[in-house]
Amino acid sequence: MNRTELLELLNQRGTLLADGAMGTMLHSRGAALDACFDALCLENPALVAEIHRGYIEAGADLIETNSFGANRYKLLDVGRDDELAAINAAAVTIARRVIESSYKRVLLAGSVGPLGVRLAPLGRVTREQAQAAFAEQIAVLLQPDGVAGVDLLILETMSDKMEIEVAVAAARHLSPDIPIIAQMTFARDDRTLLGDTPAAAAAYLANLDVDMIGINCSGGPAQLLRLAAIMHEIAPQLPLAVSPNAGWPERSEGGRVFYPATPDYFADYTRAFAQLGVRLVGGCCGTTPAHIAAMRRALDTPGHSTRPLPHITIFQQEESSTTTIDQPTQLAEALQHHTFIKTVEMRPPKGVSPHRLVAAAQMLKEAGANFLDIADFPLARMRMSAWAAAYLIQGKVGVETILHFPTRGRNLLRIQGDLLAAYSLNVRNLFVTMGDPARIGDYPEAMDSYDIVPTGLIQLIKQQFNAGLDQAGQKLDQPTSFVVGCAMSLQPKDPAHEIKLLQKKIQSGADFALTQPVFDPAAARQFITQYQEQTGQPMLPLIVGIQPLFNSANAEFLHNEVPGISIPEPLRQRMLQATNPQDEGVAIAQEIMHQLDGLIQGVYLIPAFGRYDLAAQVLDAVKTG
Repeated sequence: MNRTELLELLNQRGTLLADGAMGTMLHSRGAALDACFDALCLENPALVAEIHRGYIEAGADLIETNSFGANRYKLLDVGRDDELAAINAAAVTIARRVIESSYKRVLLAGSVGPLGVRLAPLGRVTREQAQAAFAEQIAVLLQPDGVAGVDLLILETMSDKMEIEVAVAAARHLSPDIPIIAQMTFARDDRTLLGDTPAAAAAYLANLDVDMIGINCSGGPAQLLRLAAIMHEIAPQLPLAVSPNAGWPERSEGGRVFYPATPDYFADYTRAFAQLGVRLVGGCCGTTPAHIAAMRRALDTPGHSTRPLPHITIFQQEESSTTTIDQPTQLAEALQHHTFIKTVEMRPPKGVSPHRLVAAAQMLKEAGANFLDIADFPLARMRMSAWAAAYLIQGKVGVETILHFPTRGRNLLRIQGDLLAAYSLNVRNLFVTMGDPARIGDYPEAMDSYDIVPTGLIQLIKQQFNAGLDQAGQKLDQPTSFVVGCAMSLQPKDPAHEIKLLQKKIQSGADFALTQPVFDPAAARQFITQYQEQTGQPMLPLIVGIQPLFNSANAEFLHNEVPGISIPEPLRQRMLQATNPQDEGVAIAQEIMHQLDGLIQGVYLIPAFGRYDLAAQVLDAVKTG
């Protein structure tokens, strides 16, 4: 089938009926919820064929291949990525043979779901890698061995506009004339997981080279009727495809998942979808052949739905006549005027009392620190919120803080809420980092996933929040003015990789860099020179990590067990032979600072074992140097 033939069929038939859920039916027949449903095309093809047959007998005009998650990333998670071609080919073969045996004209759509990974800048997968992954799967769906390929493609359950755009590009590169249906999914608040409204999604999808747009999964028919009306208002020129869930899922006491919406309820909404102008309607999670049969009867029986169509009004939000711009932070002014920055890493207390933290911060201020870094769950250990610690120090000690902001363990919703919270507390200097993995801390079973990598978070803060927009492009009440630092190493094992990564962070908007502890000033100078010669650009302001060694055991541990830290043998010998190891560690730290003089804009002291007094001794060299 080509694109023209699909449009002609829609004009002839009106509203076509798609099938219902595949996963729900497989689960009801004994497949575990965490099983790889796509692999059942190889392990139990008869079961997959039986479900296809049930939907065709119920009256479906279109069925989808059992290939929703059969891409390299999702299959890799279950150790079956080497079977990608076999699984997708089997999915087409099974469905095609069921259609042929039915003696009815039924369209076969290739089901292509999201990759299950985040695309850059929110994640680590590039557009090129994502397009290659989509192309790998789609190529098999279009041309499996031995049988005809699919008639059209359904890109479904997408929550990232960029990801669906990449999937369309992959499909169009392989087949300029294959019909494509592009469907997004929405949460209970009528937004995608990345925050896009149905109006924004429809406007975006309408600019892609697709034949139908729509919605699947999400909630039940009531929500999707409302969202479909909005999408139709925004893009009336494109046919709509809608496949709702059978309501929001519930879990029984026995652990079974069930959906509340009945077949008769779906039938009534099917008439409403048809009245709205939806050209392809089906079911998603929780729907069964009984739902599809009821929907078939509704389409074949003329009449109006008892469900009133939504009245949709799209309006543009008026621009605010005034924009509030906050004064720059002291750190922003220090960076601009090349003021030497002296900051010390502090760990929030493991408890509710801030008294020791505040007292130590006061001592460091008196020793010459003009900023204080507040670590967020260092070493993945449970401590007071870094937000609270930063707020208390700024209020009680009167020194500006730099809040460590790890991406690990936070989804995009939490990240953006935390950014707004920090800003409202006047904590506006951030150090963006990945953060320590939960497995090394005192709660190794804690959630450790993340929605965004540091480079993507820097870009989100500098290019969107500071422009008055959230991640989805929606307006904030005012722009923020965060100052954002990135992490880097001046003694990397792979200088070329570190240079490439640093350039991405600078392009994303990083204002400065906090480095890992430096113990070899000559190697640090060499890396800075290499960066400037290779890129033709000056280095961004460096606030160099300086860690006073505590004793010989501390030096050996850092050198041998902490990734990215290398301590030259002469320094380790000095610590071994020192009669007063703490004084020797302070002396070494002071020497390193002096040897980097002229190359750096500040020092970032990282005291071992909470010995802030040693950091204060190192600062003495800055005051007298």
